[in-house]
Amino acid sequence: MAEYSISSANLNAIESGLRKINNNLGTLNNNIEVIDKHVDNVNSNVKVVYDEVGALAREFRDFVQLQVKANALSKAQQRIIQIRQEMEKRFGHYDIVRRTTTGILQADDIGIVKKDTIGNATEELMISTPGYWLAPCLVALAAWINDQPELAERALKEGIKRNDEKTSLFFALICRRADRKSAALKWTQRYLANQDEENLDRKTVIILDAFASGLLGADSEGVISRQMGEWLQHLADKPGFVEQQTKQWSAAINLKRKTFASNNYTYLSKYSKTWPVLQDIMEGAMLHAEILGYFTAIFEQEESSDSLKAQLDEILNNLVTEFDDEEIPLRKEEKFNQFVIDFDGDEDRARKNMAIEQTAFEVHKDFTQLLTDAAMKPESSNASVSTQKFAIALSKEWVSNAYNDVIAQNRMKIPNEIQINVDTFNDKTTDGENEDELIGKFNSLVDSEKQNALANVTLSGFEKFCLYGGAAIGAIGLIMLIAGSMFLGLIAIIASVGLVIKHFSKKKNVEQTRQNIVAQFEEKRKKGSQIIRATLAEVVDFRAEFAEKDGESQKVIDFLEQISPEQYVRKLSDSRRRIKVQ
Repeated sequence: MAEYSISSANLNAIESGLRKINNNLGTLNNNIEVIDKHVDNVNSNVKVVYDEVGALAREFRDFVQLQVKANALSKAQQRIIQIRQEMEKRFGHYDIVRRTTTGILQADDIGIVKKDTIGNATEELMISTPGYWLAPCLVALAAWINDQPELAERALKEGIKRNDEKTSLFFALICRRADRKSAALKWTQRYLANQDEENLDRKTVIILDAFASGLLGADSEGVISRQMGEWLQHLADKPGFVEQQTKQWSAAINLKRKTFASNNYTYLSKYSKTWPVLQDIMEGAMLHAEILGYFTAIFEQEESSDSLKAQLDEILNNLVTEFDDEEIPLRKEEKFNQFVIDFDGDEDRARKNMAIEQTAFEVHKDFTQLLTDAAMKPESSNASVSTQKFAIALSKEWVSNAYNDVIAQNRMKIPNEIQINVDTFNDKTTDGENEDELIGKFNSLVDSEKQNALANVTLSGFEKFCLYGGAAIGAIGLIMLIAGSMFLGLIAIIASVGLVIKHFSKKKNVEQTRQNIVAQFEEKRKKGSQIIRATLAEVVDFRAEFAEKDGESQKVIDFLEQISPEQYVRKLSDSRRRIKVQ
């Protein structure tokens, strides 16, 4: 009886212990489930963090780019101020001489300044600006007004010594202003005799300006038109002339391109690797309206109704006030920094534009480059509207050839297929009309990726074994208990319970994970389909907008066809001329 009591007591204790163990295992299982959920949450959070880090990296790159541009913009604004201060310091005294030129002419016209005063003023300028070509020219002008031929002769020689070309130009215009046509012709001939059509002085645009404005008179027109004809003929005889003109005018035309923003194509710019090409060709298509507007604005401007003297004074002012050769380095730097400001700190684009614009700053250039710069870069070349009209009309064959080349080059870049890149989906569309096909392919990809992801979320071999292995070990434990091996039997039963719990816990986690995977891929399917549809819609809009803007090119071609040089050389009442340089 005593052994039986002990045995019963021990069994009660054992049962109590097993219940506690079972409760603890249950608690442990719950804790494991909580941990598993935490692990899943951590995995989800890690994915979110990765996504946020990627987005943050993109935002940081955008911020850095914007900051770089902002810094470049600020630097350019400050540098322009410094450049202008430096020009004022180094060349500001030239301005006094320049302003005095038209002042002397106008004072002499109305006769309210003593001739001695004019003479004294020019002599003071001669002393205060040593080496400047215009100072002795003003002394000669004052001596001419004061009827002092010997002084005028000496001053003229000094002016020619300092700068023969500019002095000749200056007195050609002065003589024409005084209605001394024969003297104006001689000075013009002197200037042209010193020119080489392949290495023209940049100031030759002044002669073009006066000629195109109809201000030089009938005799000089014959000289200039013949000279231009000879220049063009000599240049045209050079090998590769046509190709050079096409390249030269194409570069000048492309200088008018404007940046195309992606505001109306938010999906296409984000979900197509073809976007940089699309952006480039749209800028090329937008160029047609820009060029048409540019040419139209030039040719629709009315001719000046000012008097002959007023117009000559304006051209004289251009001659004397436009920067001299020694100012060119600072002027070029000023222009570059102005481009940086115009393009909101984009230095790369500023450099590209400056590479084209810099021909306007060259001291010498060939005649056709002079025409190109006068037509397309008037701010830098200091060409009047009359000169722009004449330069475009005279060059219209080259302009047309270059413009057709620009059109062809842009159209050659039009992609037949546009990429669609949404997450891991990469495909193509031609016109945005294959929506069903792309959505079907996208759904197939999502299904395939989902199945691959689900295939990786299964119970491991050990986790599967836990159920059957746990049951087997439990049975063995019971047998051992019955057989009297209490300690080993209990251990076996505890192990079996743990294995079974682990199996069902892992199985539950697997099911939850698979449900999460299915939900994630369905969300990807939904959002991806929406993105693809929106991107395809923008492809349709882009193609339509491009076709519309590209069609503007014919208007430019038609515009160029109807102009000719004869139309844009002004006729004066004392001049019945026809130029023969086309």
